[in-house]
Amino acid sequence: MLHSAPRFSSIEGLGDTLSAALGDMLVDVTQEHGELLLTIKRDRIADALRLLRDEHEYQQLMEIAGVDYPQRPERFEVVYMLLSVTKNHRLMAKVSTDENTPVPTVTTLWPVAGWLEREVFDMYGVLFDGNTDLRRILTDYGFEGHPFRKDFPLSGYQEIRYSEEEKRVVYEPVELAQDFRSFDFMSPWEGADYVLPGDEKVAENPEPPKAKEAKTTDKPSDTGAGAKADAKAAEQKSDAGPAKDDKAAADDKAPEPTEDRPAKPAREGKVADTKGATEQDKEPGK
Repeated sequence: MLHSAPRFSSIEGLGDTLSAALGDMLVDVTQEHGELLLTIKRDRIADALRLLRDEHEYQQLMEIAGVDYPQRPERFEVVYMLLSVTKNHRLMAKVSTDENTPVPTVTTLWPVAGWLEREVFDMYGVLFDGNTDLRRILTDYGFEGHPFRKDFPLSGYQEIRYSEEEKRVVYEPVELAQDFRSFDFMSPWEGADYVLPGDEKVAENPEPPKAKEAKTTDKPSDTGAGAKADAKAAEQKSDAGPAKDDKAAADDKAPEPTEDRPAKPAREGKVADTKGATEQDKEPGK
């Protein structure tokens, strides 16, 4: 029985096909993790995505993501992830930009891009030319900075809390209870680049120098062993153990038995473990 879903289409030869179709709009094409990655000129991104949607069956815009490379002149990359429901595979297209140069919006192609572009703007500060509703979407209205930038501090600039006195949410500068620490998770057995706690004592009290050569005995006379030592040891050995004291031996005997205790009279009746067996006899009438 055939399934109604389309089969996965191979991308073999697809790069050449799209390169010829995009022409001068394309900067580079590579293959990453079994998917094509197209680098597009920034000012031609809307035209390139329109061509991919209308002529090459990439109908859906699934996601827009941002990437920050602070060491580059154009530090940001905006990545568009497209899905072809007829070919059943995905395609990525990306552009580069900086903090001040806007990227053309693609809300004219996919209305959902409005929210996706707002996320990239909120997290990275990338501007989108033509987006009429470009405002923050994940952070608060008074938030300062863009959290996904690599130079944004992990602790942020402000902290918020609910004030019982003012009965509202207040913004305050970040105050850390302790200095911010960065942890490395390298095992100390692998060797750390710094002195571990307690290792400074090793430098203060270095180990004593080791002997150049181990001292050994080449003949039995160097150790004191031999026939004379064995004879001396035999002279000091006694033939038998110490004699036992007769008085001590007498004291070890068992003590004399004491006088016999009179036997307890037999219990009357047949019951041995009930209240009747231990209860005292009552006088008649009481």
